[in-house]
Amino acid sequence: MPYVRVKDGTEIFYKDFGNGQPVVFSHGWPLSADAWDAPMMFMSNNGFRTVAHDRRSHGRSTQTFDGNDMDTYADDLHAVIEALNLKDIILVGHSTGGGEVAHYMGRHGTSRVARAVLVGAVPPLMLKTENNPLGLPKAVFDGIRDGVWDDRSQFYRDLSLPFYGYNREGAKVSEGVRESFWLQGMLGGLKGQYDCIREFSEVDYGPDLDKIDVPVLLIHGTDDQIVPIDAAARQGVKRLKNGTLKEYPGAPHGLVTTRQDEFNADLLAFARG
Repeated sequence: MPYVRVKDGTEIFYKDFGNGQPVVFSHGWPLSADAWDAPMMFMSNNGFRTVAHDRRSHGRSTQTFDGNDMDTYADDLHAVIEALNLKDIILVGHSTGGGEVAHYMGRHGTSRVARAVLVGAVPPLMLKTENNPLGLPKAVFDGIRDGVWDDRSQFYRDLSLPFYGYNREGAKVSEGVRESFWLQGMLGGLKGQYDCIREFSEVDYGPDLDKIDVPVLLIHGTDDQIVPIDAAARQGVKRLKNGTLKEYPGAPHGLVTTRQDEFNADLLAFARG
């Protein structure tokens, strides 16, 4: 399988499909590149090269005890991009991956980036603070830590319900989607996934958004129970020099799956500019 070995010896697994302008995907927590299979197939069928990696300690990448932080995640993404010599990239990040994409551009610049898409993404900041009153209390994230520590397997099974909006009245539940979510989560390691909770909840990505000088499309569901839209996309778009927010009425956090055709069409239209 294809891997990029980064400076600390960690091996980052990646998928690389198709030909054309590259679209590079960063997945959400606690998933893997497999979360992007449908958009990758769709975009590669429409003339794009698609690349997605497993974040360290997730999926098939090395499970590391150290380095499970956003600076290192961004550097790992940079290493993949450099190793494959990708240019004129369309970056796409979901949830934690949106933080990774934003921090990559804030840390490494946009010389290789044409545009970016943030989907249900955590920027600018999820944590409620004096300066971020719309955020979620720290107790919410401490509860996630407790769930991951106490019984990670059951926690991921339970989390799949609000993730895809399957806990809403009238929702059509796919047990297959729930099982895929659980499987992807359990492929990763406890330490890295536990550490990552801080990275998606307490890191302020506002300064990264301020630096981004390429067009950015934000897509967010108005019924996102994991990353509520008010503190995320509705604030983040204000920090961008060239940002556009598209809200999906009633859509959950996992809209890439539940609104697959709509999302793929919007991604393709934005990619073609």
